[in-house]
Amino acid sequence: MRAENEKGLPMTLHDRRAAILSALARSGDVGIAELASSLSVSEMTIRRDLELLENKGRLRRVRGGAISTVSRSYEPTFALRQGHARDEKAAIGRAAAALLADGETAILDVGTTTLEIARSLHGRRHITVVTPSIAIAAELGNEPEMRILVTGGVLRSGELSLVGAAAESTFKRLNCDVVFLGVAGVDAEKGLTEYNLDDASVKQAALVAARRCIVVADSSKLGRVALANIAPLTGIDVLVTDALPDHPSVAAIVAAGVELVHVSGHQVAVEVAS
Repeated sequence: MRAENEKGLPMTLHDRRAAILSALARSGDVGIAELASSLSVSEMTIRRDLELLENKGRLRRVRGGAISTVSRSYEPTFALRQGHARDEKAAIGRAAAALLADGETAILDVGTTTLEIARSLHGRRHITVVTPSIAIAAELGNEPEMRILVTGGVLRSGELSLVGAAAESTFKRLNCDVVFLGVAGVDAEKGLTEYNLDDASVKQAALVAARRCIVVADSSKLGRVALANIAPLTGIDVLVTDALPDHPSVAAIVAAGVELVHVSGHQVAVEVAS
């Protein structure tokens, strides 16, 4: 069967190479045989693709495949992340916000997807939001029926996130109902990971402060491993994502006992592990 792009059209050379780079961004390494199978081309074609992409500095070839030239500690800017998967993040935000009941205390983690949750909370009543995100605090700051608590901490330039001992200490003093966690990667083996060590430490403190954890992640985060470990898959109660249920990482998460909320356009499906 000939491979197709996202629009259902036959995959072009440009589409194929973009798919290779996308797979590389998710996992950090790719195999020639696996790429040839998934893209319905010969291994020789994949080798030529990898050679061209290496010459452009986009990857480094190794025996049997290629590895990324981008460090796992490289963090795209907040502005760049905001421009990625806007519609998907908005749909994930709406679905996640619907999981929060009036009267609950929620931790809204930093990030572009958690910011979409905040945007979906406008007009809600009797909710307490705790956040280390200046952007989220500003988004909800004029809501008359909400209480907004901002952690202390050191402001990360460009990220508008608060980190450090003061931010972590805030969570140690609180008992919250739920944490909505944004992450750099969700992987079947490595679990939840983040680019920045300081952000990862604040996320870990937030996890301890909450009774349940809802992870929000668009499909580009699935199968990706970043620098700092946050928690294993067993630390998740719910995953809200646009990734398809048959995605390998999603299947592993559901098998680990995590409830899956799959968002597709305006449709929301819930799958619970048996």
